[in-house]
Amino acid sequence: MKIAVRYYTRGGNTKKIAEAIAGAVGVEAKTVSEPLSGDVDILFLGSSPYAFDVADEVKAFIKGINVRVGKVVNFSTSASLRSTRKYVEKLLAEKRIPLAKEEFSCPGSFTILHRGRPDEGDVKSAAEFAKKFVS
Repeated sequence: MKIAVRYYTRGGNTKKIAEAIAGAVGVEAKTVSEPLSGDVDILFLGSSPYAFDVADEVKAFIKGINVRVGKVVNFSTSASLRSTRKYVEKLLAEKRIPLAKEEFSCPGSFTILHRGRPDEGDVKSAAEFAKKFVS
């Protein structure tokens, strides 16, 4: 099974979760600035909501996918506890790429909100979540 992990982060919160997921499934976490180099069965894609959407970098990554992706598994961090799912789902639908029903999201530290998050518990939960897709 071919697996990839891509993420976009501004403050480092989503990177922590991406690295936990990547470690759990035995691949390297890479930013969305690095396109997929070949077909993948599962793409773990992480981001955060910014101004009621995902970052332009995430949009460009999804629009630029030119390989076969079996399914995308969404994960996100957010100070406002919102998931990026609905934004990612819309972009993936345009590419006819399926999105897994399951997703992982956790609070992310932003100014005084959710200080210290994602924490060790969040990182462990993300790793356990990812393992469900490869076992």
